[in-house]
Amino acid sequence: MASKVKLVADSGSTKTEWCLMDGKLRSTYNTQGISPYFQTSVQMEELIREELLPQLGDRAPDELYYYGTGCSAEQNVKLVHKALHAIWPGTKISVNTDLMAAARALCGREPGIASILGTGSNSCYYDGNEIVKNNPGLGFILGDEGSGAYLGRKVLQYYLYQTFDDEMRFRFDQKFNVEKDQILDNVYRQPLPNRYLASFTPFLAENRGHYMIENILEDGLNEFFFNHIYKYSESWTVALHFTGSVAWHFRDIIEELCQLYELQLGRILRNPMDGLTVFHEDN
Repeated sequence: MASKVKLVADSGSTKTEWCLMDGKLRSTYNTQGISPYFQTSVQMEELIREELLPQLGDRAPDELYYYGTGCSAEQNVKLVHKALHAIWPGTKISVNTDLMAAARALCGREPGIASILGTGSNSCYYDGNEIVKNNPGLGFILGDEGSGAYLGRKVLQYYLYQTFDDEMRFRFDQKFNVEKDQILDNVYRQPLPNRYLASFTPFLAENRGHYMIENILEDGLNEFFFNHIYKYSESWTVALHFTGSVAWHFRDIIEELCQLYELQLGRILRNPMDGLTVFHEDN
């Protein structure tokens, strides 16, 4: 009996990663991001038809597992499902959140705390089957501790408040060559300020070892632990798992914080797809 062909999607607002699972074969494709907040079902369908289908050829999945941004709202789930069903009417389709993607990729079928540390941040307690608790995210203005947007904001504060020493100010100017008015315009007037703030996070990775850089990183990630991880009573009894670019690049600090607070560190993945394909192999 032939195995079922499965298509798994991990979608953000800027990029979507698709993995076609055909037995033991894995084929990965990338398209633009999909967001039900900014696109209609027709626009989503057109994007998939134009960018994904030429890569897939005539291969149609028996099952489709879509995880994406904005899919915590029922209306958004319906929009995404409508677009996918229009393309693959005979396919079994499941639409879920990016947080569920993280939970399944990181924890599999075991209980754990799953955290996303990317442009934004989020976390949950997952019981091995469902997300049981989710400490509410407040977005990049009020929350998003430990995220790229949060850390990038700290970089800008250190620069604009002239907290950086001469060496770090020189390095910042050499890399970005940006004036205060440009920064404020991008933060307060231009679209997607969270992405703009997060774009300054690589500066931290490039200047590791300087005490001011280490302070920003340690304080920012400690804030995530204090405001989110600590709020789950289960964090003391199950493993803590992380995914996202910030978690991956600064995993040494996460390891140190887990040791400091005597918490059990589990997996740290750069992105969820590898874990998702393992989860859906037998699902």
